[in-house]
Amino acid sequence: MRPSLWSAALVAALVGFGSTVALVLAAAAAVGATPEQTASWLLAVSLAKAIGSAALSWWSRIPVVLAWSTPGAALVAATEGVTLPQAAGAFVVAGLLIAAAGIVRPLGRLVARIPDPVAAGMLAGVLLPFVLRLAPAASDAPLLVLPMVAAFALVRLNRPAWAVLAALALGLALAFATGAASPPASVPAPALVPVRPVFDPGTLAGLALPLALVTMASQNLPGFATLRAAGYAPPVGPALAGSGLLSAGAGLFGAHPVSMAAITAAICLGPEVEPDPARRWRVGLAYGAVWLALGLLAPLAVAAIAGLPPALVAGIVGIALLGPLSGALAGAMADPASRLPAVATLAVTASGVAAWGIGAAFWGLVAGLVLHALDRPLRRARP
Repeated sequence: MRPSLWSAALVAALVGFGSTVALVLAAAAAVGATPEQTASWLLAVSLAKAIGSAALSWWSRIPVVLAWSTPGAALVAATEGVTLPQAAGAFVVAGLLIAAAGIVRPLGRLVARIPDPVAAGMLAGVLLPFVLRLAPAASDAPLLVLPMVAAFALVRLNRPAWAVLAALALGLALAFATGAASPPASVPAPALVPVRPVFDPGTLAGLALPLALVTMASQNLPGFATLRAAGYAPPVGPALAGSGLLSAGAGLFGAHPVSMAAITAAICLGPEVEPDPARRWRVGLAYGAVWLALGLLAPLAVAAIAGLPPALVAGIVGIALLGPLSGALAGAMADPASRLPAVATLAVTASGVAAWGIGAAFWGLVAGLVLHALDRPLRRARP
């Protein structure tokens, strides 16, 4: 275990944790989780990533790195009227759907047939409302949010992976230095809190299915592509099955799904981590150990972020989702023949409309697929 393996694992884990932990806490708040349940959520999802990364890397001898589903957390944070037990049921089902896509090949092929622009439009619609809150947050707390935006813009010029983490660090420093936030008085010990899942049909259609789809389209597929770009043949079936089953298990403690990592995985795949590609898989063991430590610090993270000004939290979430939103919009608009279905998907999803107890992401997907099917004769007729 070279020191470079540990340093790469530490950087990747800190970037993944720091850049989107506020979004995960917003998701927990949206479904009514208590502070103890929120800390359990963070601990469970961290354990799922730690176990999955270490086990898949050891089994495949490939550096497989897992992450929590950032678009999935955004989707949960955008839901309304869903309780934590209902969300837990959706998390379990979403995990099982992801696992089934890796085990049952026809199901995996069916998911792959969803047009990329429509899937990207749904993802963009999920992320857009959070990014739109960045400007109001800067207006409400300019001395906190505007310096974060400046730090993000400057750091990303040379170290894009560190840009969001730098913005978060500066925002925290300013909040505590100005008295806008104060250190937590006490921090409880880490503990897993079971949540009895409720399998509500409307929540399963409006949350579980879109959650599985955005996790597959926006993180699993790019994660596999990152491995291929580094010269590895990704273990698609075992990775989907393993991450899906771990997600289902973590859902029993109120945690949203885990998935393949892409941006943070790239930090762990270069020759500077380990010159011998055949031995680079050990970074997955180090990565798992770091995430285990971060999971044990979950109560501290919850207590610290809970005392921050709402404008600062909204600002860091908006900054963190600028990159994913840019990628989703690029994917949605890439094919001129599919732009209308993609925009319709984005508009319906971003509207937040819920009908018959089913969330907007589902209806956005339906709208995009219907328009895509209706436009098929026009696409064929075009030269």
